[in-house]
Amino acid sequence: MAIQTGDAIPSVKIMQASAEGPKEVDTAALLGSGTVVLFGVPGAFTPTCSARHLPGFVQQAEALKAKGVATVACVAVNDAFVMQAWARDQGVEDKVVMLADGGAAFTKALGLEQDLTARGLGVRAQRFALVAKDGKATYVGVEEPGAFDVSSAEAVMAKL
Repeated sequence: MAIQTGDAIPSVKIMQASAEGPKEVDTAALLGSGTVVLFGVPGAFTPTCSARHLPGFVQQAEALKAKGVATVACVAVNDAFVMQAWARDQGVEDKVVMLADGGAAFTKALGLEQDLTARGLGVRAQRFALVAKDGKATYVGVEEPGAFDVSSAEAVMAKL
């Protein structure tokens, strides 16, 4: 079952892409304090993810922080090296924490996985965004296939 409003962010060990290289983080610890925005994408370097989803959060990072958001994080079922390369390509700098869920453990714990094996991608995250306050989800927006409405930076801003 997918994470719902009021549910806690699950505790899963995944990798964070950083300038110093991959480092292991616990999702509940990283995302469990203050107001956090987490958005998930089907994959780094994929069309909508690279043209609209990640860039929207990079562009809105300061406005999100002005509304009290302590952390903006992106998760994808990719490895940390791919997430780091994508961050460099997109000019992310320190605006968005890039999380690599290589085995989809966190995505599955959220109940937000999708099987894109028929399209050559394997198990990936659905396109989503959530807001959490002190570790509890206060907004969860999961996109219908092919849509980009409820998980955009603008949609999240309206929920803060």
